[in-house]
Amino acid sequence: MATVATERVQTQFLTIPQWCDRHPWPSQGGLRHLIFNAEENGFSNCIRRVGRRVLLSESDVLRWIDSQTAGA
Repeated sequence: MATVATERVQTQFLTIPQWCDRHPWPSQGGLRHLIFNAEENGFSNCIRRVGRRVLLSESDVLRWIDSQTAGA
């Protein structure tokens, strides 16, 4: 029987204030705007909702930013 080693990808989830402590852009207001309009702008892949708390996947947000700038 062969064993398959699966690589665990660790995703960092951050609250909005934690994101702003680590990254200069977007601001808290900018993030709230992106989250409010997540279905229209494709940002919904970057957020996880746990109860009323909204968490941001750091790697997904950075990928989303790259995808937005790729077409510019």
